[in-house]
Parts: sequence; structure tokens; C-alpha cells
Amino acid sequence: MPKSETPEIEGALCPLVTPFADGAVDHERLEAVIDYVLAGGIDGLVPCGTTGEFASLTDDEYRAVLETTVDRAGDAPIVAGTADTSVEATLDRIAVAAEIGADAALVTLPFFHTANDPAGNVAFIEAVADDSSLPLYLYNIPACTGQEIQPSVVAEVAGHDAVLGLKDSGGDFDYFASLLRRTPDEFRLLQGFDSYLVPGTLLGGSGGINALSNVIPEVYAAAAEAARDGDLERARHLQSECIGPLFEACVEHGFAPATKTALVARDVVPSAAVRPPLVELDDEAEAELADTVDRVVAAASSRTR
Repeated sequence: MPKSETPEIEGALCPLVTPFADGAVDHERLEAVIDYVLAGGIDGLVPCGTTGEFASLTDDEYRAVLETTVDRAGDAPIVAGTADTSVEATLDRIAVAAEIGADAALVTLPFFHTANDPAGNVAFIEAVADDSSLPLYLYNIPACTGQEIQPSVVAEVAGHDAVLGLKDSGGDFDYFASLLRRTPDEFRLLQGFDSYLVPGTLLGGSGGINALSNVIPEVYAAAAEAARDGDLERARHLQSECIGPLFEACVEHGFAPATKTALVARDVVPSAAVRPPLVELDDEAEAELADTVDRVVAAASSRTR
């Protein structure tokens, strides 16, 4: 897809959870989550990412989740998670996402077999980008891939016509700032670390793809808007009093289990079921998280209208 035809990927995007019921993907509840986050002002959808437990889905389930998302998304742009461990497997996933109707693909470095030299990561990204049927957003998540996408690598591939931006879930703000300095102005940098949504946007980032936007989409949409518009007092409040406390409460539990538990607390889904090796929160953690959700929603009520 030429750059001129690619929808704007900016603001607050939601990496959708994948609800389960009786061991299977619950497409009715997935539609409910999509409706809920779009009604909350979310600017785009990211199915089959880390929060969506993509690595625990079969190929058929992966396709079905994308189909449900595309069918329900309306005009919202869709960046499909397409992570895999080889060039060909990644391209196969991108081809599926393109066929179904996604607007862009989110690509990680290969996991398990990590590069023995940065040149290997450049070669991987360029090989995917050369033959991709969708524009690409790189996904820096070293906790899951075993290595970061080094700034030098990002700077080298940022000029490729198919590579439009990067989601950074590394949690290192200096890394994000370095990318802002080393990439072209049109290269879109999105924060994946919820605590840095507002700081990253104020520094020049394009917004964020944040797990807890499943839970409080109205807060993430308002925070991204306030940061973009230079409304510093409102942006600070939403980040420090609303996003920050919920993010801190969820960090230790893992974001798919914690996000689903918080969605139960907001009556969006009836079950926080996850697939092994993930486990659900215990009763005490569930109650504490529900209390945090209530407090955050109350704190945000006057600043999200």
C-alpha cells in the first residue's frame, strides 16, 4: 500500500484482548470490547498483539480474530499483529492480515533465535519490508524477543518505503527519545509503555498503543488529545492520577490477565480467562484491581468530557 493511501496511525490505539469462553475465542465478547473502546474515543485497533495473546492462538483462530475486528471496526484503522520467527512466516501472517482488510502490520524481531549482530536485524526487517503487502510498524518489546531493536537499526530501516513507524514497549524513555532524534519527522513513534504516553507525545511522539486502553479508553483518548493540543494540566492529571495508578497496579500481573480482570470490573466481559502459560489473578489481586479501576474512573470523570 503506498504511503499516500495509508490511514493516519496516531493518537490512542488499543491492542485488543482476545476474550475466551469454554476454551474457545469468544467473538461476541470481542465485538463488545471493540464497540466499547471505539465508543470511548480510541483512534485505532491492534488485534493479535501481546495483550491479545497472539502466540496462544491457532492459525484459524488468528484469522478469525482479524476477521471479527475488521468487520466491527468501521472506519477505525487496524494495525494487525503479525509477529513470527522467520521472514516467510511473518510475510504469511502479513498476507493474511492484508487479505482480511488490515491497514498495516506490527512486526517484532524474531524471538528465540536472536540476531548475533545488528546487521542481522536490519536484514530481517528489510527482507520483510521488501515483500510486505502492508505498510509496517516495528514493535520493540525486548522482554519478549530477547533483544531491543537498536536505535542504529531503526535509523537504518526508517527510510524504507514500507516501514512507517515503531511501537516501543521497552520501558526506556531515553531509547524513545533517541529514536525521535534519529528518525525522520514523518516516522511515527508510538509508546507501548502506558506510563510514557503523555511524556512521549509531548516530546514529539505520535501517541500510544497501550493495553489498558481496553479498560479506560476514554482516559487514553483524552490524554493523547490533551498532550497533542498542549493542554498540559489536563494531560498531567490524566497521566499521573488515572493512567499511572492503573498501570502500576497491573504491571506485576501481566497485561493480558490484568486487562481482562479490569474489563470484568467494568462489566465489559464476563470472564478474565486466559490461556496457559498465563493464569488468572487470585481473588485478592482481583479485588484490589477492581478497587483501583473504580478510583481511576472517578478521578477521570471530570477530565474526559
